[in-house]
Amino acid sequence: MTSRTAVMEAVEKLNYRVTIGDVAAQSGLDLNTAQREVLALASETGGNLQVAESGEIAYKFAPDFRNILISRSFKLQVQEWLKGVWKWLFWAIRASFGILLIVSIVIVVLGIIAATIALQSQNRNDNDRDDRRSDRGGGGFIWLGGWGNPFGNPFIMFDPYYYEPEQIRQRDPNEMGFLESVFSFLFGDGNPNADLEERRWREIAAMIRSNNGVVIAEQIAPYLDETSRLEGDEYFVIPVLAKFNGFPEVSEAGTIAYKFPELQKVASKRLATTSGNYLQEKLWKFSQAPAGKIALAIGLGVFYLVAALYLGSLLGDPRLAKSLVGFLGFIKASYGFLITYAVLFLSTPLVRYLVLQFLNQGISDRNAKRAARAEQLAAASPNLRQKLAFARKFATKQEVIDQNNLAYTTEQDLLDQESKKLP
Repeated sequence: MTSRTAVMEAVEKLNYRVTIGDVAAQSGLDLNTAQREVLALASETGGNLQVAESGEIAYKFAPDFRNILISRSFKLQVQEWLKGVWKWLFWAIRASFGILLIVSIVIVVLGIIAATIALQSQNRNDNDRDDRRSDRGGGGFIWLGGWGNPFGNPFIMFDPYYYEPEQIRQRDPNEMGFLESVFSFLFGDGNPNADLEERRWREIAAMIRSNNGVVIAEQIAPYLDETSRLEGDEYFVIPVLAKFNGFPEVSEAGTIAYKFPELQKVASKRLATTSGNYLQEKLWKFSQAPAGKIALAIGLGVFYLVAALYLGSLLGDPRLAKSLVGFLGFIKASYGFLITYAVLFLSTPLVRYLVLQFLNQGISDRNAKRAARAEQLAAASPNLRQKLAFARKFATKQEVIDQNNLAYTTEQDLLDQESKKLP
């Protein structure tokens, strides 16, 4: 997700009136980036500034600011068009693997039938091989022409908007069609932690806000991956300070607390809550497809592989050497692809399953380490309680920029604002 997209989503979630701290906390962007993007967005969409008596600034956007931005920006119009095209393209990619499986199975079955008919015809008419070959070819193709498609219309269950990532996460697996279940069986359903960094920074910002803008390193540690370089070394806090414009406060005894005043400036009162006391990565799932459809896909894959091997044995029969023309010639030419796809169809999920076990072990280890840091914080030692007490000395309440107590807003003419202040 680009920084611009993250800011736009943050503005929408925060009801179109925000401070820089609000946007940084919601989007997970650093304050400088959030400020740059908010200013640019306000400029491009006609947003308004609201300045409190204290000098703090809130930004107010129109509810339809996204449409305003799109109408003003050719680049965004192209992006929206490409997004629509990608939905159709992604639909075609996902559907193609299931369709390819069905088509390949049909071709293999028809190839077996055609080769069997050819061999039987030769056994019945050894004395007149050339005439029988001609009859066999015509009869075989007439019979194959009536084979039909036993699977019905493979496209009927598809909607190109069905594959939006948000919809994939939310939809009932039982609603997943067979062809997309094949894709899920082969390749899975995407990285469950694609938004991990965004979640990490949102959680850290929420944790800081829930502690009145001041925390110690041990409170941040459960949300990070690597924190133990040297005993007492709090180097891992530096990226957090840089992202949210924080700075340290040091006691005479060397105790350090970290203040983030920018996160305490809000456009309206925010209730900051975290989803847990540590950042938890999601485990990779082999597939979201229901077990029944996965079993069906495996069954078809096994049948396809066995049938392809049997077809290979038929095509290798020397009695068919002069019959490998027309449809059988096509089957012979494409046999390498057919058998390769059959092998990959079963081996790809197996390899992916083994890789996912390795990845999930790493995720479980990282989650366990973060959970241990959270437990250590919950069962604070006397020294840790002293650090927490020191941090609380610098706690600050949220500074709400109230719309009813503004010194200036771009929504009204300056003279009109000044005249309203006169008794």
